[in-house]
Amino acid sequence: MPGWFSFSFPDFCYAFLSVLLEGVPFILLGTLISGLIDQFLPARLMARLLPRNVFLGACVSGLLGLIFPMCECGVVPVIRRLIAKGLPVSNAITYMLAAPIVNPIVAVSTYVAFSGQGPAEMTSHRLLVGFVVAVIVGLAVHHLSLKSVLRPAVLESALAFGASAESASRPESFRLRLAAALRVAVADFLDVMRFFIIGVAVAATFSTGVNQEVILPLALNPWLATGSLMGFAMILSLCSTSDAFVAASSLAAFPFAAKLAFLVFGPMMDLKLLFVYSSVFRPRFVVGLLIGLFVLIGLICVRLGGLQP
Repeated sequence: MPGWFSFSFPDFCYAFLSVLLEGVPFILLGTLISGLIDQFLPARLMARLLPRNVFLGACVSGLLGLIFPMCECGVVPVIRRLIAKGLPVSNAITYMLAAPIVNPIVAVSTYVAFSGQGPAEMTSHRLLVGFVVAVIVGLAVHHLSLKSVLRPAVLESALAFGASAESASRPESFRLRLAAALRVAVADFLDVMRFFIIGVAVAATFSTGVNQEVILPLALNPWLATGSLMGFAMILSLCSTSDAFVAASSLAAFPFAAKLAFLVFGPMMDLKLLFVYSSVFRPRFVVGLLIGLFVLIGLICVRLGGLQP
């Protein structure tokens, strides 16, 4: 029996470049949007548009992906800038977790991938569970202090930006503001890419080195199957628009609950995101988010799987 781990440099390079080239355009798009937000979005506008009720605000934030769909890689620099513009951190995290799942592009790709395997059921469950989990996490974060959630630099910008931006008249021309937006985008891009490259390298090492046959016997137990596929989703670091095709084909032997957990957990937390999140949030919060998402999604999916005929 082959060992559980073996490293192949060519396979590593192929996997590393595949994930890197897949994610960089979305990060670039996200940072460009973050630069435009910095220069053209009026301060506190997002906060004023959301309902003041905490629960309703979280629900609306969880549905923003239907209007502003974002990949999990590109959404991080965007929410970083929105936080600086006055968007409550709880709402920003709700949008960050929900947008890569609760959006029309992912809904269509999931439906197409599971054609002949109950596509409507899997698609509706994926969007619903993704929305519910994001709202629950957002409501939980609402009760945490900003200091315990945000990195010092992000916290400083969140606290200082509002007053200075509200009083600034911004006399610059459109051209100068656009140039400033590009400078902000470049700075955000370089900052996020440091973490992204490290995360992709770790993910590529595990996805090519770990023998995938090791997890196949786990498919017989719903709890083990669900946990193992969430771990597998974290290692593979797939894009939310393409992971459904892997779940529908390569993971067909696993039960409904495990595949659903794979499709919900992966876009919210994988190895590359573990590092990218660290560009905005404190490491302790990121670890807590990882554990919380793993437990919450696992419990919900196993429960829903038990209701399947």
